Amino acid sequence: MNKRKRENKLTGWTWSVTSILLAVLILSGCGSKSGGSIVEGKVNVITTFYPIYEFTKEIGGDNANVVNLLPTGVEPHDWTPRSQDIVNTSKAQLFLYNGAGLEGWVPGFLKGLDKDTQVKPVEVSHGIQLIDAVGDDGHGHGEAAHEEEHDHSHEEGAEAEHDHSHEEGAEAEHDHSHEEGAEAEHDHSHEEGAEEDHAGHDHAEEPAETSTDTHHTDPHTWVSPKSALVMAENIKNSLVEVDPEHKDGYEQRFEALKEKLVKLDKDFTSELSKMPKKDIVVSHQAFGYLCRDYGLTQHAIMGLSPDAEPRAQDIVNLTKTVKEKEVKYIFFEELVSDKLAKTLANEAGVETLVLNPVEGLTKEQASGGENYFTLMEKNLQNLTKALQ
Repeated sequence: MNKRKRENKLTGWTWSVTSILLAVLILSGCGSKSGGSIVEGKVNVITTFYPIYEFTKEIGGDNANVVNLLPTGVEPHDWTPRSQDIVNTSKAQLFLYNGAGLEGWVPGFLKGLDKDTQVKPVEVSHGIQLIDAVGDDGHGHGEAAHEEEHDHSHEEGAEAEHDHSHEEGAEAEHDHSHEEGAEAEHDHSHEEGAEEDHAGHDHAEEPAETSTDTHHTDPHTWVSPKSALVMAENIKNSLVEVDPEHKDGYEQRFEALKEKLVKLDKDFTSELSKMPKKDIVVSHQAFGYLCRDYGLTQHAIMGLSPDAEPRAQDIVNLTKTVKEKEVKYIFFEELVSDKLAKTLANEAGVETLVLNPVEGLTKEQASGGENYFTLMEKNLQNLTKALQ
């Protein structure tokens, strides 16, 4: 009996260890699906979310190993990186992030990188005239700013609030975008002498102000093909800078990408200029650059962050706008809940359509071969349908 008990104990212990190892392997596999590892002999590029990842893959070709931090199917506004992301980025040559307040965790993340890292951080929205917008405070976009320089992530003085990234489980501390006094680290206006009132804002209607509303920089630069072209060129230039040996390849592949973006821009310009209506109602305020560049006006249920909560009065006001502007469709997104969009549509007696801010792919879109261009073409189709 004693021998059998010992055997049972040993069998149970072995099974426990096996279970733990299996769990670790499963978790490791899950992690690798949403990211990747450093590859020797190539330019290793870490990107923060999908559009930058896609453009970098196209321009980098076989010369670049591109690792995207944001997992498939995850909305980027409130996501924060893991400790493994810090390890990979420390070993990479390039770290490409959108900026303009999208990734509020970036200053702390950069501060947490290995002290011997050679990685070059690049804010790919540099050079785009940014839009100032009203948005609910504290929803993960980082503090808005509109004064002088666009990239302050390396400045001394950004350390105190953000040096949490070496601690295990430090993900929660990485997002400091809500703290008062965080403005200095997130000063993202590029144009020297940029006008404070940002001409063109009349095309991106701001939601009704509440007592918590504050001015933020609209980070959704990539949603306009015109801005996406600026971003693509910044990505190409950064690759050439860290890997001049393969400059010709980067230039050639950039020209191919540029051709597609220019065609997309022309299609949007041509089709939307014909539309008799110019007002769209969207679930969150992600289409300011698209509206500015193609002569539309957005009316948003929520502010810059898709998880902001509108007031009942906001819904009432939007219902009135829908009727006054003869809006036939309320647009919703696939990575966030469509509940409010459908509620408003029911209140106003209209239908819903998808307008995708292309912040990421769903798992179905990824497996189905969708990309920035196919999603933007669908956006154009749905816009022309709604604006008839």
